[in-house]
Order: sequence, then structure tokens, then C-alpha cells
Amino acid sequence: MPEKNLETQSSHKKLRIVTNVLKAALKVWLRSQVSQISELEVEIKASDRQILSGSIPLVSISASHAVYKGLHVRQIQLIAQNIRVNIGSVLKGQPLRLLETVPVSGEITLEEDDLNASVASTLLVSGLNELLDKLLPEQRSQSKSIIWQKIILGNGYFILYFSPVPENNNTPSEMCVHLKLLSKHELQVTQFLPDNNTEVRVENENEHYIDLGSEVDIQELQLIPGKVVCRGRVNVKP
Repeated sequence: MPEKNLETQSSHKKLRIVTNVLKAALKVWLRSQVSQISELEVEIKASDRQILSGSIPLVSISASHAVYKGLHVRQIQLIAQNIRVNIGSVLKGQPLRLLETVPVSGEITLEEDDLNASVASTLLVSGLNELLDKLLPEQRSQSKSIIWQKIILGNGYFILYFSPVPENNNTPSEMCVHLKLLSKHELQVTQFLPDNNTEVRVENENEHYIDLGSEVDIQELQLIPGKVVCRGRVNVKP
């Protein structure tokens, strides 16, 4: 009996070591995807056999103040399911790799300050230039040389301030945009003109649609003063 107890304790100790190595490798991999992150918490939910085989049914991730390709995100709460990783290589000290596409669901929050800290990021600039091309086609020839200066968030809308390069005057241009979630991967954007604290919608030709692709499944998108909250799912590929 004592020998069996020792074997059981040894087995549990080895499993804890494997779990700790896997959790550390996951944190390293997550940190490698961003240029900045704080308060990163990772919880692995898997049986002994699943962990040892590199198959993880569920991982929950909580983080704050992350920066991904220049895009600042205030809060992240994610759940990744049905993960397969190269556990054998990880135990040999090699980097963690995903072996299959992983569905990730959860919630991210961006505050107005985060967006304004991200106005020079490739991700955000690309999206804003596409929006400018759709809503203000007369500016299309200049969209590649636009400086995005400021973003203000309101209830269901945002206001963009921008200037061409080189800037010939001190007054930036303004574009006011309604944003509405039409389906799990399609957005409706409509330009409007503010008039004495009311919103006046302009011609229908300034109403456009943006398809985010079949890999995206947005369940909720909230724009409120000072904050954006997005809940949904996306597939993360190896």
C-alpha cells in the first residue's frame, strides 16, 4: 500500500509539472502575440489524460491593457475550446504551437482613450481608410495619406477627425458615423450630419455594409459614450 501511495503521489507530481509547464507555455505564446499585456491569467480545464495527450477541452483567459499590432484593448475575457497543442515538444522546452484551428469566444472592451492611442496602428488605420473610401469617395485619392487624429464615441455612433498630408490648415475634417450590427459578421455604417445636438441622416448612398468574413461571429456590439464592448466568437488558426 505505501508503494502504491508513493506511485500515486509521484504521478500527481508529474502531472502538476506538466500542467505548470503547459500553463507557462500558453502564457509565453499569448505574450508573443501582443507587444504589451498586463494581469494575464490563464486557467486550464482538462483531465490528466487530456493534458498528457496535448488535447485541452477549455482554456479561460483574462487580461487587461493588451496591445495587438498597435491596437490597445482595455479588458479581455476569452474562452478557447477544443485546443490541440504540441505537448511533447513543449515538454522538451520548445515553443507552443496550435495544431488545429481553435474557436475562441468572449468579450473585449476598448475605451475611447484606447482607440485614440491606436489611431496610428496598422489595423485601425486600414479599417478607417476603408470606411473613408465608402462614405466619402471624393476623398478616396487621399485615403492613403490621411492622418487620423481623434475618435469620439457616442450612443451607437462615433465621430472621426482627420487631416490630409501635408496639412494645409489647422481645422481637421469631421466624419460622423452610425454603426449597427446587422448579422454575426456584417456591419451597417451610415454617415450623418449633426445639427444642434440632433442627428440628421444624409442621403441613402452614404449607407454601406462591411462584411467581416465567415470566421467572425459577433453576438453583440455596443457603442456607448467613452467605450466599445464586443461579444462574439472568432476562429484562431495555427
